[in-house]
Amino acid sequence: MPASFEHPLFFLQPPCLAPPPSRHAAIPHVSPIRMAARKARNYNPTIDNRIARSRYDFLETHECGMQLLGTEVKSVRLGQVNLRDSYAIVRNAQLYVRNMHISPYSFASEKFNHQPRREKKLLLHKKAIRKLGALVAEKGLTLVPTRLYFANGYAKIEIALAKGKNVRDRREDIKKRDDDRYMRQVEKIAVRGM
Repeated sequence: MPASFEHPLFFLQPPCLAPPPSRHAAIPHVSPIRMAARKARNYNPTIDNRIARSRYDFLETHECGMQLLGTEVKSVRLGQVNLRDSYAIVRNAQLYVRNMHISPYSFASEKFNHQPRREKKLLLHKKAIRKLGALVAEKGLTLVPTRLYFANGYAKIEIALAKGKNVRDRREDIKKRDDDRYMRQVEKIAVRGM
């Protein structure tokens, strides 16, 4: 006798007669602890070059991809990158970043690890590379990495076409920042007094 779903003893029958599970079965609930663990595993830090903002005036920025080795990617995901003294150059119609320090990955052996200050190739459209190369050569500007981050699982670096500030400009920026801070404090006091 074939099994019927309406039969009262249907669930007591052997499992070979039970209907196959639905393809659209409900997705099991994920606990908040497991969700936090997943987020921790997929941690993608953003590394900023804060000192560049005080040394340069940024004219325009470009987002570039990077050619990295496996141990470099793992070190970047851990946030072990220093952009402070790095700069980008155009050579043979290719864009490279120099002097960017990515610490060796601590869980890899010396044989498979990378050089910390290895020159890394940046991925950008050829037309944009030619334009940047011409501006750097003609006007004496600099290409400065400002930010390193992950987008859709790929390491991206933001480079800025920058003009260096002299000492007087830096002092003026500091003075302006202090004046703005003072004015905000005065406004807060005035608002509280009303």
